[in-house]
Amino acid sequence: MEKTLDQDRVKEFLERVMVDSGAALAGLCTSIGARLGLYEAMAGAGPLTSGQLAARTGLDERYVREWLASQVAGQYVHYEPGTDTYVFPDEHAAVLADPDSPAYSAGAFAMLQPLYATEDALVDAYRTGGGVGWEEHGPALYEGVARFFLPGYAAFLVQEWLPAMDGVVEGLERGMSVADVGCGFGHSTLLMARAYPDSRFHGFDFHGPSVESARRAAQEQGLADRATFEVAGAGDFPGGDYGLITFFDCLHDLGDPGAAFRRAARTLAADGACLVVEPNAAAAPQDNINPLGRAFTATSATLCLPGALAQKGPYALGNHAGEDALRRIAYEAGLRTWKLAAEGPANRVYDVRR
Repeated sequence: MEKTLDQDRVKEFLERVMVDSGAALAGLCTSIGARLGLYEAMAGAGPLTSGQLAARTGLDERYVREWLASQVAGQYVHYEPGTDTYVFPDEHAAVLADPDSPAYSAGAFAMLQPLYATEDALVDAYRTGGGVGWEEHGPALYEGVARFFLPGYAAFLVQEWLPAMDGVVEGLERGMSVADVGCGFGHSTLLMARAYPDSRFHGFDFHGPSVESARRAAQEQGLADRATFEVAGAGDFPGGDYGLITFFDCLHDLGDPGAAFRRAARTLAADGACLVVEPNAAAAPQDNINPLGRAFTATSATLCLPGALAQKGPYALGNHAGEDALRRIAYEAGLRTWKLAAEGPANRVYDVRR
């Protein structure tokens, strides 16, 4: 028997899919604008013609005019037809043109190119159950991920997250040894090193190019005397009687987060603590029906889960496994005190101890 479709619902869903396809294409325009400095050139400049913006950026005017049309259509840029000029509002500049703003999100678009480039590998992984390892992506992904997370860490790590953990700030001010596991480009490590000069910070990551980038950043920022970086896995990083061990948005990416927790339990000082930062995404699918939840789950399906499966460990959590799953793994590893220390729209921060 032939089904009778509700055509209103068909139309409604078609409109939603067209919005998404437009957003997917517009994301490429946003990435291009960020890479070419177009947003930065418009920030605080007031009304500009396409010719003026092309002159400011050294770009071809015809391309700039077409790019501006896409930005007006997406309501990223305002158009003033009477003067044929374009305005980039200050509030929009805080999101796409100011790396020091906690709202800065251009890094999310920098991740698109390398992720789309792995579509064939992802299709194969979905068929076979295999993985797509972090190292299989290009430098643009590593840089984009680092750029994406830095504004949030800069806004909250020293100001809110560490103070939310009992006794940790006092220990950092006195001086302690800290391990930052899965440190990537070292942004989190260096933020702590700058704030607490009497402590010593050790960043560990299995990805050699990221570690090299972190070392360069430490030298450039004058922090190499208190922040060192080494290639090491989350389950076998060097010991050091650490007063603090941090895991920033990385545990869910591991094939064996239990090994990381066991290593932390063995290398913590007697009164030491783990700071665990994870995405604020829900384990129940229906609780992620919101823009942030959608971004998290889509990233998990294309980056986090394939990366964990590539490690062939006992787990493949994805970034929305939820607090209960992580707490259970930590408990089995010997970390049996678990407390939610802080929470924001994008992150949940846990204070974890023996």
